Amino acid sequence: MHILETLRNRAAAIGGSIVLPESEDKRTLAAAASLAGQKIAKVILLGERATVINHATQLGVDISLCDIINPAQSTELEDFAETFYLRRKEKGLSKQEALKIMHNSLYFGAMMVKKGLAGGMVAGAANTTADVLRAALQVVGVMPGLKTVSSTFIMVSPRENDPTYLFADCAVVPNPDSEQLADIASSTALTRRAILGDEPFVALLSFSTKGSADHELVEKVRDAKAILDARKVDFAYDGELQLDAAIVEKIAVSKAPDSNVAGHANTLVFPDLQAGNIGYKLVQRLGGYEAIGPIIQGLAAPVCDLSRGCSTEDIVNTAILVLLMTKK
Repeated sequence: MHILETLRNRAAAIGGSIVLPESEDKRTLAAAASLAGQKIAKVILLGERATVINHATQLGVDISLCDIINPAQSTELEDFAETFYLRRKEKGLSKQEALKIMHNSLYFGAMMVKKGLAGGMVAGAANTTADVLRAALQVVGVMPGLKTVSSTFIMVSPRENDPTYLFADCAVVPNPDSEQLADIASSTALTRRAILGDEPFVALLSFSTKGSADHELVEKVRDAKAILDARKVDFAYDGELQLDAAIVEKIAVSKAPDSNVAGHANTLVFPDLQAGNIGYKLVQRLGGYEAIGPIIQGLAAPVCDLSRGCSTEDIVNTAILVLLMTKK
């Protein structure tokens, strides 16, 4: 059974709900029909009801099992606007501006997640990543105890018995400092537990293993480990580790014999975005791994972004990941 099928079954068992704000997009409508029709989740589409139904009918998409909410006519609109105003008034936002912003489906959908009226939100088929993340950050905010929103990819091997890895951060934070690296490690550990359901063994990667080199770039990774030490996090981690020491047991024995992670790391934290982005694409293109993501992490509630070139299947799969992240 492919990992996505396993995750789909686990997500369906949760009985969660997803808000899809981009009802003008045909891929989103098709994904909504699939999610609802397969009973994977309760689906909430945002938009003017007659327009959404007419568009779906023209496309031959059955969205009869989906809920449709028009933000402009919602009984929640005033409350959402007041909540947003109180959250942003110190930034100079007026009540009138808050009300206007809450007519925007991205912000309305994010507020539904914040208020617990939807388990999570998936968007980005028709909006930029910047727009989706801005709405998520301004409405949902960052997870308590963290200051950094980041991303991870699930890397699935073409070989059945190989480990499934998480790679972070490969899409969001260009040059994380030590505290941000520690946040990325913590977020990725949480993501692994929520989505894959197993224990994370987190390697903080570098071009040095346990003092084999000295450089300010290595020091950043060592400092991140020290921050995790001080936080007393509840997952296994170690660094600094070279990639081979992190995942190859024979090499770990010689390079890092006292490490509780070296040789069997399943969650890899790259020192910066260049390394992470290059790393996941190398493994994907040369190693034949499937890259599932990016999964946005570190938010107080799950909101995930899509590529504007995404397929209907991509939206369904991202919704499945979000559903798994809603499970506490």
